Amino acid sequence: MPTMETEKSNTSRAEELKQLANEAFKGHKYSQAIDLYTQAIKLNSENAVYWANRAFAHTKLEEYGSAIQDATRAIETDPKYSKGYYRRGAAYLAMGKFKDALKDFQQVKKLCPNDPDATKKLKECEKAVMKLKFEEAISVPESQRCSVADSIDYHTVEVEPQYTGARIEGDVVTLDFVKKMLDDFKNQKNLHKRYAYQVVLQTRDMLRALPSLVDIVVPEGKHFTVCGDVHGQFYDLLNIFELNGLPSEDNPYLFNGDFVDRGSFSLEVILTLFAFKCMCPSAIYLARGNHESKSMNKIYGFEGEVRSKLSETFVELFAEVFCCLPLAHVINGKVFVVHGGLFSVDGVKLSDIRAIDRFCEPPEEGLMCELLWSDPQPQPGRGPSKRGVGLSFGADITKRFLQENNLDLVVRSHEVKDEGYEIEHDGKLITVFSAPNYCDQMGNKGAFIRFEAPDMKPNIVTFSAVPHPDVKPMAYANNFLRMFS
Repeated sequence: MPTMETEKSNTSRAEELKQLANEAFKGHKYSQAIDLYTQAIKLNSENAVYWANRAFAHTKLEEYGSAIQDATRAIETDPKYSKGYYRRGAAYLAMGKFKDALKDFQQVKKLCPNDPDATKKLKECEKAVMKLKFEEAISVPESQRCSVADSIDYHTVEVEPQYTGARIEGDVVTLDFVKKMLDDFKNQKNLHKRYAYQVVLQTRDMLRALPSLVDIVVPEGKHFTVCGDVHGQFYDLLNIFELNGLPSEDNPYLFNGDFVDRGSFSLEVILTLFAFKCMCPSAIYLARGNHESKSMNKIYGFEGEVRSKLSETFVELFAEVFCCLPLAHVINGKVFVVHGGLFSVDGVKLSDIRAIDRFCEPPEEGLMCELLWSDPQPQPGRGPSKRGVGLSFGADITKRFLQENNLDLVVRSHEVKDEGYEIEHDGKLITVFSAPNYCDQMGNKGAFIRFEAPDMKPNIVTFSAVPHPDVKPMAYANNFLRMFS
């Protein structure tokens, strides 16, 4: 039994740790803050504030599953602590679970009836749920839906005489067009709808023809570059091309998902990647990330940005094209590249991934969901996901998957890393993330990986963020979510 003196000392030390954690949090060092809050909780687990604060730090790292668990513990510890409900509601919201979020904000309002902030957030949440119900009521079942892409003939879209931007002559996307388009984007000019339709529709035709798992062959003496999440950071994408050259047949790239959302230049990013794909299909490969989905785009900005810069029709068109993106790539039969990670079951073969019918919105479980959402963990075996979707998998799972499929390495993205990359699982797994100073606040570097054939050893290049015009991340995001970011 701990003495009264020991308890007092533990309580006092826990408070010191909380203060240190708060400082780390203010400095955007969220992982460090989590470690310090964890130490405080070990010394005094009956303080709801520690749980709620750690939940907030998890939210900043997009670990919404962990945030919900911690906020729930805060509520269990002190059912009258409004911040517990507030933090859990914010995490539910970030996952698109508006109905669960609404219940928590109703509780916040009950506990703080005179708080204008609580009133405002509850009203916004009620609006979001009403909108969701309305959309559900008028939605057409998937099987009866007509393809938007099939209804568009870009040849009939008129280009006004005063338009001075990039133009595609005929049906062929050329390097000159792409360069002019990049210059226009740099100067915050939009591409005309006629050419945007052409680029997106031609990309759709190419992507539809690909298998769910694409094999890439890099000839001896040639190189190949893999990039991670770009998340609408167009000016950092241009910097990658400055550092490593434009995509071409001799300088091919794979962009490993999460091209859009968060950053407010997502349209520029996706049109750039698609235009290079049209110009030379072997110059650029594109994989689906968890953010190439309707539910994420609705919350994190891409839908709002497309509506603002182009039109509602393009919102539907991009959603369709995202369903055509392949789910994984294998380079030279040795390097498995996927956005998220591995699986909740053993024995998954590359042929199983090839067989996935990917032409749909990502499901909430199963192989496709896990490819897009899973994360590695330091301990062996499998565990629950920090995100609340997918799972966490250990080095033994990685090793077994590689052995069973005669592969050497897993490359994945999906997580911010301070140095832009992290090597884990006994060197058998590399995370690469290509959005430096993510959301203008994380202070991380970006990275890309160059492989040289035939040895295919990963050469990792890191880089820092470059300036961009004064448009904040999430500028087009769901209003309600911006209140919490």
